[in-house]
Amino acid sequence: MICTIPARAAHRCNPPRQREASHPIRRSLLIETRLAIVTGASRGLGRSIASRLAADGMHVMAIARSADPLQSLVEEITAAGGTAEFRVCDIGEANALGELIEEISETAGRLDVLVNNAGITRDGLLMRMSDEDFDDVVNVNLRSTFVACRAAARPMMKGRYGRIVNIGSVSGVTGNPGQANYAAAKAGMIGLTKTVAKELGGKGITANVVAPGFIKTDMTEAMVPLLEQEMVKRISTRRLGEPSDISAAVAFLASEEASYVTGQVLVVDGGLAL
Repeated sequence: MICTIPARAAHRCNPPRQREASHPIRRSLLIETRLAIVTGASRGLGRSIASRLAADGMHVMAIARSADPLQSLVEEITAAGGTAEFRVCDIGEANALGELIEEISETAGRLDVLVNNAGITRDGLLMRMSDEDFDDVVNVNLRSTFVACRAAARPMMKGRYGRIVNIGSVSGVTGNPGQANYAAAKAGMIGLTKTVAKELGGKGITANVVAPGFIKTDMTEAMVPLLEQEMVKRISTRRLGEPSDISAAVAFLASEEASYVTGQVLVVDGGLAL
């Protein structure tokens, strides 16, 4: 449910000399342009978020596990009049992600927006869930968010400006059967985000969570129609969400207009959690 990539989709970050990239960051471009990093940007919610931020005038650095979909994303953004680049990295290698964020911000001379979107699911009932499945989900969904926020804090503090948006889930707010690991990680993300908001608020940096409900992505396309109908009955608006519903919420929290909003959980679920 919501904003995840399959666990098997993760691969190690390329070594520094072999790391795949679209082209070098152009510092001259970023003098008056906000730089936004989006993880898990190759498809689904991450792709929608990256496209929306680029449409809003930001220079987007898209991060995900595979080069081909990232390349096509950059081409789409460029064709639409925006600017973007990509880097290939496995979010499961949290320390490598932190190093990559530091490298990007040092090369660009700034970092304005960080969207932690990438994640995995390994669902299973509590009694059947292995330690490995629990640890893997917490490592990718929570630890990587911590490492990314820590890496982003220094350049944002230096620039006296920053917007951190972490993509959570209603599962982290309400819990969800079969997702003890995922719900725990997303609930932990909320606590982490509130702490980041308190620690960095005086430096012009905000931190918030967007918590999606059931969203239409390539992962839900194979859903049995009857199951989808049952899901819709639980949603007040009587429809599944669209990726654009989430990217619109992220775009607001990532904007200058959201300077007085921090430490909040914006639930975008059509009333599912009511």
